[in-house]
Amino acid sequence: MQINKQWNKLQALELTKPDSVLTMYVNTDPADPDQQGGEWKIQLKNGLNSFENYLKQDKDKDELKKYQVIREKIEAFFDENQKELKKGVVIIAASDNSFWLAEILQVPVETNFYWQETPVIDQLEHIYSKYPRSGIVLVQQNQVKTIETELGEVREIKQFELDLDTEDWRPYAGPHRADASMGKGGRNTQTDQFQKRFKANQKRWYKSIAPSLDKQAKDKQWEKIFIAGEKEEANDLAEYMQKNIEKVSHQNILDHEEHHVIEKIVG
Repeated sequence: MQINKQWNKLQALELTKPDSVLTMYVNTDPADPDQQGGEWKIQLKNGLNSFENYLKQDKDKDELKKYQVIREKIEAFFDENQKELKKGVVIIAASDNSFWLAEILQVPVETNFYWQETPVIDQLEHIYSKYPRSGIVLVQQNQVKTIETELGEVREIKQFELDLDTEDWRPYAGPHRADASMGKGGRNTQTDQFQKRFKANQKRWYKSIAPSLDKQAKDKQWEKIFIAGEKEEANDLAEYMQKNIEKVSHQNILDHEEHHVIEKIVG
């Protein structure tokens, strides 16, 4: 994320006339009932026009010229990225070219426009506090999957599977092929045996992977941790982890698409 890398510079940014900073938050969420007809395009045009009209009335030719250069750059950004838009866009642009940030976000924003000597970052700070770098831990019997997310985006995915022969957790290698010679009755018997063994050892096995999950959370600097899985499995894993758990959800969604998981768990 560009925002993360430029945060200190953003907070210190302050210009003097005729230079200013254009701060824009644009709601482009196609699922929003208020955006069904692409109303964000009208809001964008109206917002940009309002500043230009004000500057024309103010008769400050230098400031108007600087604003028009930024406006062209912003309109080009939306033209080039229209098919890539998600839920929102934040743009912060300095008219002296000392700062430019344009981010397409997977989280909702409230449409607002500002033209002043400093950037308006209240909403950006709120978004970061609500959707910080976090880890979602999904558990499903002998499988554990972690999704690292920030601002609604997927940063990294890891999946582990318990090796029942060695009782070690290993990187997930994909589904096992069923033995072609094994009949339905054989498969059912094998499943029953696995279920019995899993129930008998569940707590011990989850306790053995908890330290590596804690280490991952520390190394990746997760500010929040969410756990999801069947009630007993999720609760056991949460109990054995030393890190504070933001929320435990009793739903089995390990096989769901990652962005869907983020929507469901983080919001």
